[in-house]
Amino acid sequence: MELFGYDIETIYLIGLVISGIGTLLFILFGDFLEGIFPDSFLSPTLIFSFLTFLSASGYIFEKILSFHSLLIFAISLVLALILVTLLNVFVLIPLSSAEESMVYREEDLKGRIGKVITSIPIDGFGEVVIEGISGTIAKSAKSFNNEPIPYDEKVLIIDVKEGVAYVLPYQNMMIKGGNQQ
Repeated sequence: MELFGYDIETIYLIGLVISGIGTLLFILFGDFLEGIFPDSFLSPTLIFSFLTFLSASGYIFEKILSFHSLLIFAISLVLALILVTLLNVFVLIPLSSAEESMVYREEDLKGRIGKVITSIPIDGFGEVVIEGISGTIAKSAKSFNNEPIPYDEKVLIIDVKEGVAYVLPYQNMMIKGGNQQ
């Protein structure tokens, strides 16, 4: 069968090449495009995936099957819809929610235990590291009571303001807590 003066296999192959180039360009410039078109219903990832699956399956089926070209197009269309739906449900949606779960708020750090990796001088700044299930977070730190805190000391995060964690030595908190009982 011919369409626009070209063999249908050639059209499928051209579609496959164009969707491949579009996918490559989207990989390179995708963040820019998402900035221009935020939260679009039709994701470019899904569109390029659909065109790739449609073109590839249409080309392969034209080569190996002896069905009519319209039937092959219909089969390829249904197969592309199924594959893109599976891709979206089992890959893209879980990836987008996993990306959000790695985000933390400064409020979430209050009450956590950290370790000083750069000593905190009086009226100065140091650095603490907080380890957790989601990874390791390093934060600038300042002593809550303006007392020096040495390297490798465990600290309790009391507050976080403007990206700076205000901390107290954790052992002092344990001793004070033990005396109160």
